[in-house]
Amino acid sequence: MLLQDLPLLIAREIQVKPYQIEAVIKLLDDGNTVPFIARYRKEATGELDEEQIRTTEERLQYLRNLVKRQEEILRNIEEQGKLTPELTTAIQSCSKLQDLEDLYLPFRPKKRTRAQTARERGLEPLAMLVLAQQLQSGTPLEEAAAFINPDKDIPTAEAALTGAMDIIAETVCEQPDIRSAIRKQLWQNAELATELAVPEEQGADFLTYREYHEPVKRIPSHRVLAVNRGEKKEMLKVTLTAPHEQLISFIVRKTVTGSSIFSETLQVAIADGYKRLLFPAMEREIRSQLTENAEEQAIRVFGLNLRQLLLQAPLAGHTIMGLDPGYRTGCKMAIVSPTGTVLATDTLYLTLGAAQQERALVTLHDAITTHGVSLISIGNGTASYETEECVSRLINTHNLPVRYIITNEAGASVYSASKLAKEELPELDVSIRGAVSIARRVQDPLAELVKIDPKSIGVGQYQHDVNQKQLGDTLDQVIESSVNHVGVELNTASIELLKHVAGINASVAKNVVAYRDQSGSFLSRRQLLKVPRLGAAAFTQCAGFLRLRNADNPLDNTPVHPESYELAENILSRLGFTTGDLKDRDRLPALQAKLQSADAAALARELAAGEPTVRDILAALAKPGRDPREDTPLPLTRKNIMKLSDITPGTRLKGTVQNVTDFGAFVDIGIKVNGLIHRSELSHKAFRHPLDIVSVGDILEVVVISVEEERKRIGLSLRQAKTEQ
Repeated sequence: MLLQDLPLLIAREIQVKPYQIEAVIKLLDDGNTVPFIARYRKEATGELDEEQIRTTEERLQYLRNLVKRQEEILRNIEEQGKLTPELTTAIQSCSKLQDLEDLYLPFRPKKRTRAQTARERGLEPLAMLVLAQQLQSGTPLEEAAAFINPDKDIPTAEAALTGAMDIIAETVCEQPDIRSAIRKQLWQNAELATELAVPEEQGADFLTYREYHEPVKRIPSHRVLAVNRGEKKEMLKVTLTAPHEQLISFIVRKTVTGSSIFSETLQVAIADGYKRLLFPAMEREIRSQLTENAEEQAIRVFGLNLRQLLLQAPLAGHTIMGLDPGYRTGCKMAIVSPTGTVLATDTLYLTLGAAQQERALVTLHDAITTHGVSLISIGNGTASYETEECVSRLINTHNLPVRYIITNEAGASVYSASKLAKEELPELDVSIRGAVSIARRVQDPLAELVKIDPKSIGVGQYQHDVNQKQLGDTLDQVIESSVNHVGVELNTASIELLKHVAGINASVAKNVVAYRDQSGSFLSRRQLLKVPRLGAAAFTQCAGFLRLRNADNPLDNTPVHPESYELAENILSRLGFTTGDLKDRDRLPALQAKLQSADAAALARELAAGEPTVRDILAALAKPGRDPREDTPLPLTRKNIMKLSDITPGTRLKGTVQNVTDFGAFVDIGIKVNGLIHRSELSHKAFRHPLDIVSVGDILEVVVISVEEERKRIGLSLRQAKTEQ
């Protein structure tokens, strides 16, 4: 494979045209970010979306590494004097690293093996004689007797033949075609089998796997990760079972040709090689591949869930009371204004006796009325249910114009103790900062959740069991994608939010905030060029994703990139308007109507511009300052609480999806525990993954199908709810 072949190969894989991939590769190599390419270079890429561009980036890295590895292997084999034209062609034709390593295996420097020792004793000619299978008379021991050499620790013919069989075992099991065929058959026929390695009471969490086996080709990723966890904790013994005799017979048929005096010797050597060398290597490889596939799936699910969580609609305009529930240490309260400013804090004791509870409710009532609280955000951790009971009773007793929402508080404690929290809220105790976070993450989930390590947010499965670097890289990409999709208000954004904008890293984000603090609010995007270390290249990448609500030029509050301002002004002029009309409330409706009915293709031809860019400009100008999260449903708020004992099968409820996994979706239905919609209860239609049906943040109407009060489990059905409608 040559580097110039990569665009064609990637284009075939993702089913696009080679010129599109060539454009993406050039843009990436020139230092452009994925969000920028996807949004502002559509003409060059033929409108490839962000996912296609990220896939291209990943495959490009893989294939470039493959080419580099091919060059290393060719060089190493050539230095050994064993490189042939046929081997060169085979190596250069590989498109998978695994196939490449199979070809290199016979030439790879090894730790000391039995075969290597036999070669050093001069037994390779005997091994080659056996493999040639040409002798029809005599016996193997008679031929082996010629290699007796006490000086080389070969005292008998039997010792010579044993050494030769070690060489044969290794040689046969290193043949690429045999390894490939056995690998394929194991993937088709092998099973993963587990048994408890400890007494049942000790391994209670893994009783499902005490006598478990499942074909490797069908085992779902969450079970692979569960088995791996049990094995790591030494609770499970895990093996790969396979039809060994059948596989050995296959290798024998491929290797033993006709009849010779060495046929039986070959069969014994092959069986030994399979059991001692080939199968253990294949078992490690398959277990490793299963784990890699499972981790990729778990990371993918985590990333998709995180994106939905970050892009949840903000509940803007509310004065919010954040409650971080607790028993012994009390419930921490923080009230924040619609702009996130902390107005009041307190600690309330809602669970330490009736007298303290009543005093706490009086304090709550006074705080709500004094500060005009319109929404209460209750963390879903310890004592959440008891806190919810108190809040519900207070609202209904006093008929307060307030609703409450249960908020996933995962990561709030991590944020509270972080350096960032100390800088943002230096005057507040670490315990109170969690309540502030719980309030703010309802006001603007994206702006608040980017302050927290995404691995602490808890919207995935087995996130602590997967490759942490790969997980971190994927989640960083999700945050980058989400932040740039929404856009960032330049004059209010935190460093944590700014550093995820395309073209801006952490140090530049600090410089932006420092410049803003020193020089006052930005009045135009162009002022960014005055920020230290934010040069023209970085400005090109970031400018279109930054918004200025009160900018002198209204285009600065749209996704229109500064490089397209002249084009935007010409489009407005063609339609009979100016940029000033974007701020004129009287003129804006007429302008929006014109923009929505405009012919993008005709305008593109008239103005000698790209049609995708013109389409994007028309959409951006039609809704200046628009937040794309407006399209998502608002989170579900409540006034009343339910108890588990109130729930019976057949009850219809509304709930919010909290997490989606391979096996189903967990839904907050307003009681202490989340209900589970098993994947079998999601839809009548066939689907590949629960994420094809539901996403984090979705508000669903479900039917309760089972209640196990003692185990605190609730089974829900979306499929039945839709049937009954």
